[in-house]
Amino acid sequence: MLMIRAIIRPEKVGIVLSELCDAGFPAVTKVDVMGRGKQRGVKVGEVFYDEIPKEMLMIVVKDEDKDDVIKIIMKNAKTGTNGAFGDGKIFVSPVEEAYTISSGENGL
Repeated sequence: MLMIRAIIRPEKVGIVLSELCDAGFPAVTKVDVMGRGKQRGVKVGEVFYDEIPKEMLMIVVKDEDKDDVIKIIMKNAKTGTNGAFGDGKIFVSPVEEAYTISSGENGL
C-alpha cells in the first residue's frame, strides 16, 4: 500500500475529488493547509504573502493503483495546459498497515 499526499490549489479540489471518485477512488482525506514552495511566497502590490492557502489530499491505494491516481491528480490540479507556480506537489510514501476501526479489519 502507498499513501499519496497531494498539496493543491483550493479551487482545484472539487474537480480532483470528482475525477478520483469517478475512477474508483472515493476514499480521500482533505485537510486545509498553509505553506509555500520554492518561490518563497507571493508579492501582490506592496503586500508579501509567505503562507498561501492550499488543500492536502491524502489517499491510500494499492501499489498498482499509484500511477492512475497520480495521473488523475496531475491532470486536474494543473492550471492551464502548461501549469503554473503554486499548482502543488505530490508525495508518495509506503504504508505498512491499515486498519478499519469499526471492524478491526486489516487492509484497505
